[in-house]
Amino acid sequence: MNAQEHPNLILTAQGVKDIRAQLGNIPIFDNTLKAVKEEIDAEIASGIETPIPKDYSGGYTHVRHKRNMIVLQKAGVLYQILDDEKYAKYVKDMLMQYEGMYKTLPLHPKTRSYARGKLFWQCLNDSNWLVYVSQAYDCIYNYLSEEERNKLETNLFKPFADHISVDSPQFYQRVHNHSTWGNAAVGMIGLVMNDQELIDRALYGIKGVNLDTNAKDDDGGFLNKNGKAGFLANIEEPFSPDGYYNEGPYYQRYAMYPFLIFAEGLHNVKPEMKIFEYKDGVLLKSINALLNLSDADGEFFPLNDGQKGMSYYNDALVTAVDISYHFGKQDPGLLTIAKEQNKVLLDDSGLAVALGIKNGEAKPFDKKSINLSDGPDGNQGGVGILRNEDIELVFKYAAQGSSHGHYDKLSYSLYEKGEEVIQDYGLARFVNIEQKGGGNYLKENKTWAKQTIAHNTVTQNETSHFGGKYEIGSQHHSVLHYFSSENENVQIASAKEANAYPGTEMLRTIAVIKDEDFEKPYVLDIMKVTSKTANQYDFPYYFLGQVLNTNFVYKTPETLKTLGDKNGYQHLFIEGSAKASTDNSKLSWLNKGKFYTLTTVTSNDDELLFTRIGANDPEFNLRREAALMLRRKNTKNTLFVSAIEAHGGYSTVSESAVNSNSYIKELKVILDTEDYTAVQITNVDGNTKLFITSNTNASKETDHKLKINNINYKWTGVYYFK
Repeated sequence: MNAQEHPNLILTAQGVKDIRAQLGNIPIFDNTLKAVKEEIDAEIASGIETPIPKDYSGGYTHVRHKRNMIVLQKAGVLYQILDDEKYAKYVKDMLMQYEGMYKTLPLHPKTRSYARGKLFWQCLNDSNWLVYVSQAYDCIYNYLSEEERNKLETNLFKPFADHISVDSPQFYQRVHNHSTWGNAAVGMIGLVMNDQELIDRALYGIKGVNLDTNAKDDDGGFLNKNGKAGFLANIEEPFSPDGYYNEGPYYQRYAMYPFLIFAEGLHNVKPEMKIFEYKDGVLLKSINALLNLSDADGEFFPLNDGQKGMSYYNDALVTAVDISYHFGKQDPGLLTIAKEQNKVLLDDSGLAVALGIKNGEAKPFDKKSINLSDGPDGNQGGVGILRNEDIELVFKYAAQGSSHGHYDKLSYSLYEKGEEVIQDYGLARFVNIEQKGGGNYLKENKTWAKQTIAHNTVTQNETSHFGGKYEIGSQHHSVLHYFSSENENVQIASAKEANAYPGTEMLRTIAVIKDEDFEKPYVLDIMKVTSKTANQYDFPYYFLGQVLNTNFVYKTPETLKTLGDKNGYQHLFIEGSAKASTDNSKLSWLNKGKFYTLTTVTSNDDELLFTRIGANDPEFNLRREAALMLRRKNTKNTLFVSAIEAHGGYSTVSESAVNSNSYIKELKVILDTEDYTAVQITNVDGNTKLFITSNTNASKETDHKLKINNINYKWTGVYYFK
């Protein structure tokens, strides 16, 4: 590669010319550039610090080196766009300090990781660093002399790439978000250095390396069960054809940056690879999937290990949106998200977005109900998102989700206008907060957050799905029964799980229904359990907010006791208990100015328990949140049927409560057979509606005839609602 061809990785020489020609004329780009210039000028004024590594996440040396990688990348871009040598000199001086330090640097002193880095406690963070710094190196490549380049490549970049790959195969040689970062790091520095060996190592993995197929990482996931490795395998395996990433949206967001930034580098330097067309264009599809896995406020649904509040305002999503727009189909909906993000990448793709916005091409990004398949071939379950007006329901019937997966088959969470109504707990971790376990995963992530009882699904005999064993869970997935979103008033997802508890099959059908008799769309939830043996079933509803009232009488204990001693139960206090005394048990609550009511079909043998998270948690690592749990003992086959209504609201300013009562008078199961389940919903005005779901035939073309209470019902398709 001759010296004239840089930059060519992310910024291109032509892109630099185009950007310079438009400066002062593209507001969102100009404002981003101004903010970055102010940020980097302040960094340059404060001097260069490259401390000897010693800390975990959140500690000083960790934070400083992490900051340096961002600063280096931005300073390199400023040098290209502004043609001001001070930025190139700053990048060069810092890289030379790293070169001087790295050649004698031992492994990081912290020993917790399965793959220790040198600058950071884990190779993952070292890989983050090289992904960013390779971009900085590309930007100042022509500024450096050949001697300086040789020095950096021989003493810093090549040994750095070797450490995170050939010296750490347990980190690099696998399909996982960790190795995606490693592959991208090695590949990007390889592209800048024109080192074909590194590029091949990035794309295909390390030649001739076979890992122990039973070895595990820090999260309990297999390092390399099937022998696959390299960047292309990391595109092939975790993504479904719909673009769903098997670890869930939180880690998809984390992995999207190296996926897309390396893909952009490959596109620019090796266009013959057609990387954005690989696996039917799945990288660009995945961005659409990820944006659809966010609520009304742009926050990602916390499926599996996911930190709440992570959103498409994260810098990785600025990258995703801009690259998707530039290299995809110029979707005008992406421009609206870019406007909300209020910044763009300072490169060719950011320029394309800035020009699109300036030219008034933005249109709303329309989120509709969507079913996203899971698995490399799209046949390992999935995630269904039902949307109706301000109501969003996320139904998870996916595969295990790698080592970050939770044991929560057929679980769901519910939102109204971006606020949680029925929550998924997410992860037990305080990311980058050093006081909380060094910012890493806490033991409660395994003892609570991953356990089935932490989720809105059925727990049988106080044991988690698959016994809470990853080796078993990773072999199975739930199966879609049907997904129906054609009728905008009735949106339904239905799926089966037959492996979580051997001998027990669960079929869950969830509908979000817009009915003129109700103020807002409501949820109808039908969980049909069929088992060969009698069991105890626990069915929690993790509602958020203040209890208003119930229609059952409960007792509150003077002393709190735990619900159990293992599988997550040890973390639950019992705050109230009752025996169901009516055919419908009701709970109403108030959350963030809105009223909600749960109506669930019960019998006299059912127990109702108010629980609260926080038992056996002396370090206060868990949030103290509540649930209402329905417990059904000594039962083989059973049916859990409930409805959740959003209704009315409360103003603290006018102190007025509107529509604070439930609209449902009665929820009644009028038929439950192997083939059909029929639920009658009667509202307070006496109007009734009937919902029938087909439990066995999922064809949308089949004609059905059914006689219930001497009335004949006929319909075509998987459900009836009238």
